[in-house]
Amino acid sequence: MNSSTQTASSDSRFGPPAEPAGPPIRRGSPQFMRVTLALFSAGLATFALLYCVQPVLPILSQEFGVSPAAGSLALSVATGLLALGLLVTGPLSDAIGRKPVMVTALLLAALFTLLSAAMTSWHTLLLMRALTGLALSGVAAVGMTYLSEEIHPGAVAFSMGLYISGNSIGGMSGRLLSGVIADFSSWRIAVAAIGCFALAAALMFWKILPPSRHFRPASLRPRSLLIGFRLHWRDSGLPLLFAEGFLLMGAFVTLFNYIGYRLLSPPWSLSQAVVGLLSMVYLTGSWSSPKAGAMTAKYGRATVLLVSIAVMLAGVILTLANALWLILPGMMLFTAGFFAAHAVASGWIGPRARRARGQASSLYLFSYYLGSSLAGTLGGVFWHNFGWQGIVAFIALMLVLALLAGFRLRAKKL
Repeated sequence: MNSSTQTASSDSRFGPPAEPAGPPIRRGSPQFMRVTLALFSAGLATFALLYCVQPVLPILSQEFGVSPAAGSLALSVATGLLALGLLVTGPLSDAIGRKPVMVTALLLAALFTLLSAAMTSWHTLLLMRALTGLALSGVAAVGMTYLSEEIHPGAVAFSMGLYISGNSIGGMSGRLLSGVIADFSSWRIAVAAIGCFALAAALMFWKILPPSRHFRPASLRPRSLLIGFRLHWRDSGLPLLFAEGFLLMGAFVTLFNYIGYRLLSPPWSLSQAVVGLLSMVYLTGSWSSPKAGAMTAKYGRATVLLVSIAVMLAGVILTLANALWLILPGMMLFTAGFFAAHAVASGWIGPRARRARGQASSLYLFSYYLGSSLAGTLGGVFWHNFGWQGIVAFIALMLVLALLAGFRLRAKKL
């Protein structure tokens, strides 16, 4: 049995049989539209499921009687287990195919989220959140790898930007819906609504995503995985990109984990619904991510990455102001810069990796979500001891390190 036949058999359970390998999918074709819509919906559902608890962290802290740092675990355990799961699901997709892994992952994550809405103890809620994150690991890295394999190289940066914009709109939708619904009903109804929405998105993704045509199965033997792992870490650019993922996501999640605690307190004393509405700033990410992907062709990846990180730094400094008319633009700049930087860094992984691209994407996103889990929880210490000034200092430190990594990438002319 040749590799094309193997691919067809592995994907046939999750859609039409895979077609024989042909030319890469070009921008503007009907196939490109199907792939874009499917991966956009997957990114939307993934981020909605992952971050729907973020605006209700103060409510969870109050209901379960835990501190803000402990309350942040509702998000951190999900991102932490997602990071660990990436070490398995990326190589698994290299062996059995991209679409089967992604479909199964989305369906399970939606079901675990629905179950989490019914949990009555803090520890069982954390368990459901951990399982949700573990399931979502099957979407995070595999989607990027699917695009790098199936889309024409000239359109990969643009399509990756659209995929990331789905992430930004998903993060906005999850935060917005849960924040507003929780204010008028309860956090349980809010989380259940997100779970139903994600289940519908998973079913649409299953139906419309074209089967892989350029996937070639790779061995799951430990020796092969170790060789790929060593190759990625010995590369001159990939470890720097992994560091970028850790620092960028750590900074991003830290800001949004604790901005709600700040704005719910005096002198603003905003309502939970208004804090949820602030997630509308994610719309800036849905614009900046495809824009950044397209700009890399003109200015180069490193330049666009550095400018994007600088925009994040300017945005977080603006949030030090006491006036909402300055805090909101600061959040918008920070969000736009983050999604642009993430689009560039994540889109760089596929072209840079020489083999085992699924594993390379997994390592990037392992670092990315590990940054979310560790920095998001550590930020609670800065919030407790130093207030918002401590949060901004912590984020600024991570962004300065990200800039240094970006300058090294540019110096290597990768």
